[in-house]
Amino acid sequence: MHRMFLKPGLLMFTAIFSSAAFNGCTVAASKTPRGSIDANKTADSALQGAAIRIETNSPADTVRVFYKNLREKRFREAIFLTNLRPAVEGLTDAELKEFQVDFEAIAKNVPVNLEINGEIVSGNSATVTAKMPGEDVEKTEIQAINLRRENGVWIILTVDEKVENVIKQEGKNYFYALRIETHHDEAKEMLERIAKAQIAYSAQNQGDYAPMPALIVAGLLPADIKSADSTGYVYAINLSKHKREYFATATPAVYGKSGKLSFILELKGKLLPTARSVDNGGKPLKK
Repeated sequence: MHRMFLKPGLLMFTAIFSSAAFNGCTVAASKTPRGSIDANKTADSALQGAAIRIETNSPADTVRVFYKNLREKRFREAIFLTNLRPAVEGLTDAELKEFQVDFEAIAKNVPVNLEINGEIVSGNSATVTAKMPGEDVEKTEIQAINLRRENGVWIILTVDEKVENVIKQEGKNYFYALRIETHHDEAKEMLERIAKAQIAYSAQNQGDYAPMPALIVAGLLPADIKSADSTGYVYAINLSKHKREYFATATPAVYGKSGKLSFILELKGKLLPTARSVDNGGKPLKK
């Protein structure tokens, strides 16, 4: 369900470390032009899974180390290799751990053997290509990862310049704000999914609507809707006695940390159900 802060619904953070890091760019192939890599660097080794020779501290090596750290759950070290660094520099270990679920949702999709197959360097800019999971995490595709050199060190560009400036201004508050924003989007999407699930269920059950467990068993809703750990929200479906009406709510699990808006999905006569939201201090909009 996470937007993988990363996309497989992959955390809030999904988008940051997958499609954002790659800028959504899929390429057919990429080769390192002769002489395009700094010649004074010493070859490290042809690493397992790499289709090119990777030199120590090169852009390709930065990408390799980034995903290695991510896969091994060294999240601070991984983020330090990106332009998201200002967002974690001020976080204590305890604060960073609050995002553990989000980061782990990303880390589990990093291949054990990352195939890096191209590196192009032009001045202080570089592009590295690697085989990575795409929108369908079961399939890999060649994706381009952009980097820039700052003070002699290569960093991965996971966000654009506009967002980077916001991160520099907000510092450690950036991830908190991003998580809330992402949870808000996901809560609205989940309520819309509940509406579609109820339509599908009622069409097969003489117009009756269903409680949440029945929708999950029917495969119409994901099981993690029951856990606020991954969603940040508490979801509830309330049926009328005759099962011909219902409303659904989404309430922040921890107001101000996992979300601020409370949502409700209500039927409007024969019209399709509509969702609305308001900041009411983290209370359900209806019980």
